[in-house]
Amino acid sequence: MREGFAFVDELVPGIRWDSKYATWDNFTGKPVDGYLVNRIVGTRELCAALAQARDKAATLGFGILLWDGYRPQRAVDAFLRWAEEPSGPDDARKAVHYPAITRPEMFEKGYVARKSGHSRGSTVDLTLFSLASGELLDMGGPHDLMDEISHHGAAGVSEEAARNRAQLCAVMESCGFSRYDSEWWHYSLIEEPYPDTYFAFPVE
Repeated sequence: MREGFAFVDELVPGIRWDSKYATWDNFTGKPVDGYLVNRIVGTRELCAALAQARDKAATLGFGILLWDGYRPQRAVDAFLRWAEEPSGPDDARKAVHYPAITRPEMFEKGYVARKSGHSRGSTVDLTLFSLASGELLDMGGPHDLMDEISHHGAAGVSEEAARNRAQLCAVMESCGFSRYDSEWWHYSLIEEPYPDTYFAFPVE
């Protein structure tokens, strides 16, 4: 592990995770280059802020589930190569993740970046779950749904989903994070320790 980084689960007990890009359950339909284990890595500063968010969420009856944290630059490069491949009629992931746009439009519309804040180690994709039931809260759409319905304040989202998004936002912003307006699940640490560095070491 690179100095200054850690596995989130080691420093923030109680947080759940499912590293989507280490699995077949992501918009590319296969594990992504650079993700060798299903664990979440982040800067130690990120972990400290997530511990605060965990505690804040718990006072509301919620837990935190992480889908992504540090993202190796090699994974971003893999996304770029994937986007240049044609989307065939058997592409089952399109209906789930990018139903109304093409692969190149993911980058044009800002859903996937050529230089991602995730690669600086202090950005996370996450959601809330009920501590009582363990069930994920309804957020009006899944992780990495690259569509306007995923934007903060999107029309067509149920009152419950809008309320849940607002609760997630309140928790994260109260703990030093800023939201990304096009993705309800995406938050970055405001005082990130490596604001100009994009790392490439693998998650292993």
